[in-house]
Amino acid sequence: MTASRRTLKVGVVQQQGWPDKDTSLAASEAAIRRLAADGAELVMLQELHASHYFCQTEDTEIFDLAEPLEGPTTQRLAGLAAELGLVIVGSIFERRAAGVYHNTAVVLDKAAGLVGT
Repeated sequence: MTASRRTLKVGVVQQQGWPDKDTSLAASEAAIRRLAADGAELVMLQELHASHYFCQTEDTEIFDLAEPLEGPTTQRLAGLAAELGLVIVGSIFERRAAGVYHNTAVVLDKAAGLVGT
């Protein structure tokens, strides 16, 4: 028996990040849309793509960027995955509980939304 082969087209986004989430997420979305138009089925975003990369120092003012796991960034990316028919691996600065923060990877499926962290 001959095994069938399937090719998975993967796109990777490396972008500038801004302190303003809307600006950073707009850049992420534009890149995802370009990759989808080129046939990508899986898009992988850089670590903490929704803002500037702030992990070099601990600054409590930055904690305002944190959000719940299924917060606005995850919802926006899940909507894009569904709209464009692809899988997105993104990253959020997660506020799990008061004083508990994580740099969390999220896996968003075109049909099921958030399927992994």
